[in-house]
Amino acid sequence: MLTKSSTELVRQQNSALVLAALRRARNLSHTEISAATGLASATVSAITAELERAGVIAKAEQQVQGGRGRPRVLFTPRRDCGYVIVVRISSDVVQYSLTDYGGTLLDRFEESRNHDQRGTTAFAQIFVEALERLLQRSRLTRDRVLAVSISSKGLVDVDNDAARLLWSPVFGSEQLDFAALLAPQWRAKVMLNNETLLVAQALAAEAERAPAAGFRSLAAISLGHSIGLGVARKGRFGEIDVTAPNFGHMLHAPSAGLCRCGAYGCIEAAAGFYGILRAAFEVPPDTIPAKFVPIAEMDKIAASARQGHRMAGYAFRQAGLALGNGISRMLSLYERMPIYVTGPGTRYFDLLHGGLVEGVSQSLQLRLQGPPEISVVLDEQRLVFDGHLERALGVIDSEIATA
Repeated sequence: MLTKSSTELVRQQNSALVLAALRRARNLSHTEISAATGLASATVSAITAELERAGVIAKAEQQVQGGRGRPRVLFTPRRDCGYVIVVRISSDVVQYSLTDYGGTLLDRFEESRNHDQRGTTAFAQIFVEALERLLQRSRLTRDRVLAVSISSKGLVDVDNDAARLLWSPVFGSEQLDFAALLAPQWRAKVMLNNETLLVAQALAAEAERAPAAGFRSLAAISLGHSIGLGVARKGRFGEIDVTAPNFGHMLHAPSAGLCRCGAYGCIEAAAGFYGILRAAFEVPPDTIPAKFVPIAEMDKIAASARQGHRMAGYAFRQAGLALGNGISRMLSLYERMPIYVTGPGTRYFDLLHGGLVEGVSQSLQLRLQGPPEISVVLDEQRLVFDGHLERALGVIDSEIATA
């Protein structure tokens, strides 16, 4: 029994490897699949034949250049074998996207959030209606959707079978279980992830596919209304483990003021948009944080800082210091790794940089090893979307392989 179970598990893992390789490259020959996965030729033949019979992949012939010789046989994922819905919940909008199994974007629309309507009951109804509208626009039925992948800032239940939002800047402590919300009408796998975790997932996947090998770890920090962190590290057996520590709500200093989570002194209370706004205008630290700070308002504070206004410059420097202190603590717990800064707050990185460098230098470990490499990545929305697909399609590959 043990041998049979082990053999079946290996078969499933190998099938998932083949599916992942095909999705990423779109078209691969038998030999290319073997090279990409490290699987033996006979194993690849058995897996591709099984997947072709199941209607998951298709086979086509490609004439060689010059028209001489036998045509190449290429395998490709059948894009219409299933679909994925991606939902991104942010402070100002909720974005709904539909992709096919190949990861091609088919449809997308956004809905503005009503900041006076924070309850999960009202949002749940809007959410379900939006999913139905997305299907109607593409003339699909629910059973064609294999996964619904949702992201938000905040704390997410880490149980693999859960899709429960425990706390978020959008809903506060009011929890929302997306899996329960969509059951039993939807058979799709319902997934919920922290948004910055998805950024780290996408960056790690890009690093893995880069020509220069040697990826070990990286961290992504998102700046904006909220402060998020995603950490991606390669495990002992080559797998990529991605987590989202509660960085924004780590203690920085009690003097940082009241945070949206209800505590005093969080990193976000100093480095989030509402924290910068509060410091720039010398608002008392116990003032209830603003629900939402428009980019236009932040741009005005940044313009004042760049013109030499003392309190505006101080607010950004203190925000950078809080970030730097947090990064130094995080790296002391993990290891020295590259830092990628994303989010709408990157437009103020020049004002944050001085304080950030000062905060990072407070760590003995980093003074000995040198500061981490810090890069600014502007297209956070693309990274979040790519992270959604990387995780959702990976789960689908595994479920197809075990079917």
